[in-house]
Amino acid sequence: MTFTTKIKDEISKIDDNIIEDEIILLTFLKYIGKIKKDKIEIISENASVARRIYKNIKRKYNININIIVRIQKKLRVKQIYILEIKEKLLDIKKDLKKLTEEYYFNNKEECVAFLKGLFLATCSVNDPKNSGYHLEFTIKKQNHAKFAKKILKKININCKLLKRENNYMLYIKEAEKISDVLKLIKAINCMFYFEDIRIYRDHKNMVNRLNNCDIANQEKTIKNGLKQLEDINYLKENNLLDILDEKSKLIISYREKYPEVSYTELANIISLETDYTIGKSGINHHFIKIREIIKKHKSIRE
Repeated sequence: MTFTTKIKDEISKIDDNIIEDEIILLTFLKYIGKIKKDKIEIISENASVARRIYKNIKRKYNININIIVRIQKKLRVKQIYILEIKEKLLDIKKDLKKLTEEYYFNNKEECVAFLKGLFLATCSVNDPKNSGYHLEFTIKKQNHAKFAKKILKKININCKLLKRENNYMLYIKEAEKISDVLKLIKAINCMFYFEDIRIYRDHKNMVNRLNNCDIANQEKTIKNGLKQLEDINYLKENNLLDILDEKSKLIISYREKYPEVSYTELANIISLETDYTIGKSGINHHFIKIREIIKKHKSIRE
């Protein structure tokens, strides 16, 4: 069972009030129903969704609905549920025309009901455990996609619109916004699953970033230590040690003993093992002075 199927199963079983049920049904019919002259046909791969829409139609119109179950063997074996409506078509089509911003969507609850109907009809969500964060609504008509984008914006769900082949796609890639969608449609169990994985992945990414920083700092420390050993060897080869004060000579002797440690670690070692208390900036100051001596000596030789 896919993550999308789990979400649709969960929200299909939630009881909504009469007004919300009507908006969910009409949104579903508008975005996925095949409206013909003599019938309206609804096709779904999800048994829970098919049952929910069947229930909503019976509740709203009290009509007979023909149910067809087919087995599809393309790619993988799955059942396809087809609902055929042949009664009260004029009433249903009239209600669908009312599904405009002027008629509905005066409050948050009505917009959320629209979101739920749109989700049941057209949405798919990547399982965060297997891939990146991605939620999309696949819509056939451009004006329907723009209308959906406008309604969702009323409840702070900002989607990006993209044309893809013969369809239009409204999509969200931000994990926090996807979680907000799941919360709004009351897919609470799936939201907790999503959030658990999101927290785990964020923690893992943070640990990786910290490890990368540690490695980078360690490489930088080793590189600095090797460069300072080169400077110390230059001083020795050119008899320049004698012009240094005793504190600088002490720093040099400890750098030779501990070439791989950072300035902070070197300062702590010197402070613990000698009477000379020094900090990171003090260590840096001594090596700046040493580099200046070497620079001047090289310029004189040239």
